[in-house]
Amino acid sequence: MALPKKIKKHIPLTDEKVGYPRREGLLEKINRDGTYLPKSILHADLDGGMIEFVKTDLKTIVSGKIIPMIDILITTQNWAQFAQTWDIQNIDKNVEPPFITIVRVPEVKYGTNPSTVYTIPNRKHFFYAQVPTWDGQRNGVDIYKIPQPVPVDITFQVKIVCNRMRELNKFNQIVLEKFSSRQAYTNIKGHYIPIIMNGITDESVNDIEKRKYYVQSYEFTMLGFLIDEDEFEVSPGISRVLQVLEISTNKSKKAKHENTNPDGLSTNALFVVGNNILTELFNYTVDINIGNISNINSFDVYINDDYYGSDLSVLQINTGDRLRIEVVKYDDTKEGIIELNSTLL
Repeated sequence: MALPKKIKKHIPLTDEKVGYPRREGLLEKINRDGTYLPKSILHADLDGGMIEFVKTDLKTIVSGKIIPMIDILITTQNWAQFAQTWDIQNIDKNVEPPFITIVRVPEVKYGTNPSTVYTIPNRKHFFYAQVPTWDGQRNGVDIYKIPQPVPVDITFQVKIVCNRMRELNKFNQIVLEKFSSRQAYTNIKGHYIPIIMNGITDESVNDIEKRKYYVQSYEFTMLGFLIDEDEFEVSPGISRVLQVLEISTNKSKKAKHENTNPDGLSTNALFVVGNNILTELFNYTVDINIGNISNINSFDVYINDDYYGSDLSVLQINTGDRLRIEVVKYDDTKEGIIELNSTLL
């Protein structure tokens, strides 16, 4: 009885995670080094990721032997000299054909990665995570901020040099199957970086007087991005706000009797540095008129966690309602104020 051509050597005991559990697993993998910030990615990391991708995902086996790969990057100038002289002794590992090598184009252009978009100039830092802390006496939070990653496009030329057509055909089959959906992905420090195949060219030597060999070149573009951990910011959040009230103790002055049951009240919603959200529970019914606003670009209003509106002038609050205001400041290094003029009903 004939056996199927493809047999599963390993059957997983648990189902693969999808959806939200999958995203949680990726986040755990990114934060495996014990920090809440993503790992930095620089040019050397992207180059190493391309070498690892070719070594593992494009591994080619012919007649039971793996076609070796030169795990160093060759510049375009060195490759041109190597192709003309055919002096294999200049290569560190002294490999004989067949072998696979990677040529890295020196020019690194501004990237076209669709996951990075233009936002605000001057690379402003954005909120990334709010991490709880404990100093032995009270709970607090640390605010983690990172700048927007810089997208880069890096071009690589993966070349196979061989003497037999079967080796060329096998490598070509693996590449076309891997990039049947136009692009493939490589994992670099927990980040999935797309790689796009641009085209295939033939650089074989067919001169009768010279040694005949096949050289097939595959051009790939890595849609990467740069993240530098030196640009990360970690600042403590506000864990407690103290309000101080000064009163006069001079009894010679006649005390002024004020209305103990006023129909209205004016307060300021203070958004200190590092905090853009305030929440208040109301035990009475009130109409709130928005007064003067300082260092606030826009604000959103939520009542009982339901969206109520943006940049409103009047709010209607009932007994037992929970009011939440989320603001966007002009300058995050300064505090913002919204004047709330309340009228009891």
